[in-house]
Amino acid sequence: MANMKSLAKDTAIYGLSSIVGRFLNYMLVPIYTRYMPKDTGDYGVTTNIYAYTALILVVLTFGMETSLFRFANDDTHHANDSRWPDRVFSTAFAVVTMLSALFLAAVMGGIDSISDALGYAQHPEYIMMMSVVVVMDAMQAIPFSYLRFQKRPVMFASLKIAFIVVNLALNWLCFAVLHKTSAFYAFFINLVCTGTISLCFIPYLARIHWQFDARLLRRMLAYSWPMLVLGVAGVANQCADKILFPLIYPDKAEAQVQLGIYGGCVKIAMIMALITQAFRYAYEPIVFAKAKDADKGEYYAQAMKYFLVFTLLAFLAVIGYMPVLQFIIGADYREGLAVVPVVMAAEILMGVYFNLSFWYKLIDKTIYGALFSVAGCVALVAVNIIFIPRYSYWACAWGGLVGYAVCAALSYVVGQRQNPINYPIREMAAYTLLTALLCVPMWLIREMPIWLQLIANTAIIALMAWIVVKREVPDGTIPALVRRFSKRR
Repeated sequence: MANMKSLAKDTAIYGLSSIVGRFLNYMLVPIYTRYMPKDTGDYGVTTNIYAYTALILVVLTFGMETSLFRFANDDTHHANDSRWPDRVFSTAFAVVTMLSALFLAAVMGGIDSISDALGYAQHPEYIMMMSVVVVMDAMQAIPFSYLRFQKRPVMFASLKIAFIVVNLALNWLCFAVLHKTSAFYAFFINLVCTGTISLCFIPYLARIHWQFDARLLRRMLAYSWPMLVLGVAGVANQCADKILFPLIYPDKAEAQVQLGIYGGCVKIAMIMALITQAFRYAYEPIVFAKAKDADKGEYYAQAMKYFLVFTLLAFLAVIGYMPVLQFIIGADYREGLAVVPVVMAAEILMGVYFNLSFWYKLIDKTIYGALFSVAGCVALVAVNIIFIPRYSYWACAWGGLVGYAVCAALSYVVGQRQNPINYPIREMAAYTLLTALLCVPMWLIREMPIWLQLIANTAIIALMAWIVVKREVPDGTIPALVRRFSKRR
């Protein structure tokens, strides 16, 4: 129970930072979709290049974030060496720094060829700026992970929010006030903000006891290379569609326009990514710390159920308030809003897969994760290649859903043989079915006035919340919380 409370507290802090940060980041969407004309395809360009950077970031971090948690929690070494976590951090940071330096040198040496191959021969500066950004992001990833290991969510959240606040302010000034319309300014502002956060880490890094360990490095690399494959395949499930779309769509001139529509609408669905990310930040360190406890299986099963219930409730809320949320994006981009439920369902499955992934991480069989993610990626790419020419970005949405379904199914089936956990499948299936049924009346009243839709949908969401509280919250918990809050006041 103490661990579950710790999970809830840390998830709340990480979640608050993610919610505030994502909300502020959402404010970029109405800016970009209003000041980047749809017909120029500039928003499609940003969507495409950010997809590349997401993929490269996974390569440069080389699975060292998870490796840091795995080895820093090694009690055998930690008991005999109080600076063991710093040694693990130092070794992981050295790997990422070396890979980042090699990558940046390669890009700068072949910038013209790379820009031409990616379709940006007229704008090599886009590739140069985002290459520097992704290198700084990779080098920040390890300190951010170490903050999570040290259970310092406040500092973690402060730095994340600071980046987004400054980024939003500069974008608003550039696009809304100065009326710029080019993707160049979005990339340049990102470069400035990322560099600023990198400077903020200098005092923190100065307090680290730097101790590179070659023997530890070999162990970490053996553990992390399957994590790299897993990570590449995993992020490919998220961004391969945005990379492939301009290459596959028949009309090359129209491709960036359609990708911009899809990229704008997908932002609304990212509430699921927000929840999954907040849960992951808090849950991952606890999982490794609890690996030796006798009740770990029950804990993992309950965490899975609560994650699914909460994300389903969030899914219903996004669908219910879509009449308002649609105004986040510019009017020219709203024609793609119908894909949002499909993309959100894919994000939920990604979270389920994340929960199902710990069995092979805890027994150092990360090769399984690599195989599962590759299988899911192959399914996603196949759906995109086959159906994008005919169904445009709808193929991207369904491809993501199929890809994560394959990953989750394989991880569950194999995991129950290798390290069985008694997940409450019937309860989880019942909540999923209930959510689907409650979406039906929301769909049926979609042509009614917005105010009437909001009233009816709020009642439906409240019904779902009441059912969850009635079934999952112990009797007397809410009154006790109210009394405690009243005493503090």
